[in-house]
Amino acid sequence: MSVGPAVEARDLRVTRGGHEVLHGIDFAVPGGEVTGLLGPSGCGKTTLMRVLVGVQAHVEGTVTVLGQPAGSRGLRSRIGYVTQAASVYDDLSIVENLAFFARVLGVGRDEIHRCIEAVDLAGHGDQVVRNLSGGQRSRVNLAVALLGEPDLLVLDEPTVGLDPVLRESLWATFHRLADDGAAVLVSSHVMDEAERCDRLLLMRDGAFLAEGAPAEIKQKAGVDDVEQAFLAIVRGAG
Repeated sequence: MSVGPAVEARDLRVTRGGHEVLHGIDFAVPGGEVTGLLGPSGCGKTTLMRVLVGVQAHVEGTVTVLGQPAGSRGLRSRIGYVTQAASVYDDLSIVENLAFFARVLGVGRDEIHRCIEAVDLAGHGDQVVRNLSGGQRSRVNLAVALLGEPDLLVLDEPTVGLDPVLRESLWATFHRLADDGAAVLVSSHVMDEAERCDRLLLMRDGAFLAEGAPAEIKQKAGVDDVEQAFLAIVRGAG
């Protein structure tokens, strides 16, 4: 159930290398829901997410996150951000990584084990990150983002390369966080993940083609799955 917008953007534009990559887009991300940001690689998803966490340069327009301008100092402990590349330390164990980031965020050590369990790494805490598989490293990255129970989770393709069982588990975690009131924004270029979201933002070439619940988008396109809906919308826009 939505508890109001956690993110609101109006006329959002981003220029990179002299070229506009986000073209005056308007959108909102509600609290208490999982919003899927879907579109092909290179369409602007990562740039948009960087705007929300305040690390993207050359931004125009208005972007409000949890009632404050995007990038405000007061938002640092309220947003969990998972990048496509793992941002944890290879020479530290899983527990040591989470302990370090917990100190940075000022959260208690009890958070460490809660977050490790949330990503299904219980019993592996003493393993050094460099010895982990790619999927395990991704899960450590997500565990760090969960520290402190953030009000907004920004997840850039967090399930890429993971096995189906773990993907199912992580999506259950995303919905559990949303049920507790968090806003969860998950990007993906895999259209079958769209059905797991409460609502969707379908993106192409730096603009939105459609937004709404998966069932609404499919109904408007007159098809039975989101991938076909996306293709139908692209054809209609072209």
